[in-house]
Amino acid sequence: MSEVAVRDRPHPAEGRLNVANDLPRRCVAEALGTALLVATVVGSGIMASRLTNDIAISLLGNTLPTGAILVVLITMLGPVSGAHFNPVVTLVFALRREIDARPALAYVVAQIVGGIAGTFLAHAMFELPILQASVTVRTGAGQWLAEVVAAFGLVFTILAGLRFRSDAIPWLVGLYITAAYWFTASTSFANPAVAIARALSDTFSGIRPVDLPGFISAELLGALLAMALAGWLLAEPKPIRQMQAAK
Repeated sequence: MSEVAVRDRPHPAEGRLNVANDLPRRCVAEALGTALLVATVVGSGIMASRLTNDIAISLLGNTLPTGAILVVLITMLGPVSGAHFNPVVTLVFALRREIDARPALAYVVAQIVGGIAGTFLAHAMFELPILQASVTVRTGAGQWLAEVVAAFGLVFTILAGLRFRSDAIPWLVGLYITAAYWFTASTSFANPAVAIARALSDTFSGIRPVDLPGFISAELLGALLAMALAGWLLAEPKPIRQMQAAK
């Protein structure tokens, strides 16, 4: 699943933090956002499975809070860190040279640590053992393809949103993930940090640790494919005179 980004540069607006934010503050925002995202994913899954034995209703109960919290988190923390909350999103922005290598690495560490903390928090709230390892099998060609699609769609949504409607990104990402929960066979993890965190929860939203390499590899591939397509499809059109001169 997933999750998100506005971009490394905060939005210029009255009352918002500016681009001079120090790296520790930005990393705390990334850790906090990822923690709350994972706590929502894991916690809502636990709650849903306790309230009903119907898997479809449980999935719906897991989907809606996840989409909703993404809108909230990106809106609140986007001006601070860019609200990546996702290593593949940070990787894409690093490859696009919109975030330097050092802060990008710091972001990824913060996202992973924050995600694990979110899992532990969810366990504590529902009085479950803090340390767990999932036994839920999520592997095979269909699951891997689903994660390629999920990550591709997420990154393309972000890049297209930045190109045309940056103000709508919180809603675009939240709505995309809400939809992707239901049209992908994997329920759209689309986020290595979230996948790692969910491997430490033997609950509704878990994934076996042994299945992580396949998921993370698929997510990386999907993100890179989206970056490549967006770079061509969403490029600024050249003026007619410039095109004629090139000929």
